[in-house]
Amino acid sequence: MAKFEVNEELVRKLADLLQETGLNEIEYEVNNHRIRVAKGAGAVSYAAPAAAPLPSPCAPAPIANAGGGEAIPAGAVTAPMVGTVYVASSPGTPPFVKVGDSVSEGQTLLIIEAMKVMNPLAAPRAGTVTQILISDGQPVEYGEPLLVIE
Repeated sequence: MAKFEVNEELVRKLADLLQETGLNEIEYEVNNHRIRVAKGAGAVSYAAPAAAPLPSPCAPAPIANAGGGEAIPAGAVTAPMVGTVYVASSPGTPPFVKVGDSVSEGQTLLIIEAMKVMNPLAAPRAGTVTQILISDGQPVEYGEPLLVIE
């Protein structure tokens, strides 16, 4: 088998082309010899990262928001992620919970859609829903209060 010699001028031209076009990777092949030039260091990994434990979705006492806005009510269940909130399993069905409902620990309170994945939010403790602070289809931020369980 013939030894493959790298054409440095070609590699430099490919690297310049990456810069000009904004591409992250380019591959060039001639006579079964392939050159691949990519931006960045290290290999791309497709393995799922280990899941980090989510912070507790409840706030035991009023806490000022990072922006210095209103305090989070005591007993609030906050959003564990950024997404869109849905109060029912599908349009036209009754909501999972409403004000005055008694909930048990682990019971589904609502769904947060993030990146096309529906994530049920479970009650962190048993109690009574005293406030619902969001509306169906509303976008929410991480740490935003969603409802209050007392």
